[in-house]
Amino acid sequence: MEAQLRISAEDISYTYEEAPSPALSHVRAEIREGEFVAVLGHNGSGKSTLAKLMNALYIPTEGRMLVCGFDTADEANVWEVRRRAGMIFQNPDNQIVATVVKEDVAFGLENLGVPTDEMIPRVESALAAVRMSKYADSAPHMLSGGQKQRVAVAGILAMEPSVLIADEATAMLDPSGRKEVLETVKALNRTKGITVVWITHFMEEAAQADRIIVINGGEAVLEGTPREVFPEADKMREMHLDVPRMTGLAAELRAAGMPIRADVLTVEEMVEEVKRVCPLKSGT
Repeated sequence: MEAQLRISAEDISYTYEEAPSPALSHVRAEIREGEFVAVLGHNGSGKSTLAKLMNALYIPTEGRMLVCGFDTADEANVWEVRRRAGMIFQNPDNQIVATVVKEDVAFGLENLGVPTDEMIPRVESALAAVRMSKYADSAPHMLSGGQKQRVAVAGILAMEPSVLIADEATAMLDPSGRKEVLETVKALNRTKGITVVWITHFMEEAAQADRIIVINGGEAVLEGTPREVFPEADKMREMHLDVPRMTGLAAELRAAGMPIRADVLTVEEMVEEVKRVCPLKSGT
């Protein structure tokens, strides 16, 4: 049975007031239940605009955006859209609203009118899911950037969303913080089946997605698995985007005449390819 459609961008365009051209132009995209989809694009490409359209923060100028079957253009649907599609923003400090971690996680539930006896176990479960239970009574400002983002994820998770949209959620974090947030979200995708839209400019993060959508000049120009998209290194660089380091190295080795696979993504895969192409002789 085919997985349910969670997000459907039906020929959407969006133009900011007084802007000379659309930020997004006739974008079509479908994201299904349980997918982990990365959205790539250079600064100003329109990827963050797409994220805000998915959360009904913006309404398409043309076309239609459906989130879990709800048309975002219908004002009566906005609350339901935002309950089903939670959003993590770039700066974790902008999402912290309470002085105690567990109260911050409970904030969205309070807005939904969830009874206290139901709220407490949902907050505890959400904190456990992001491995932050021991910080429940801590002050958020004492946490690291990565921990703050995990608290933000817990706040969304407590509302039991179908979709989690991360708009450059690791951009302001150090490498260890980026890793812990991405690993947390990947685990939620695997264990709870939450659909993830991961907007990033880190190629190694995008390489871990099920599928990639590349936005350039407001248009969706490339789509496929990481192994299908990243070997298009020349196209990516024309759009001022990089590829994972090992994919770039594979391209250089292929250009030098080595029959390395074009879709190498990781160091481990590169090691295996080099062993395959240049096997060690017995006794060496």
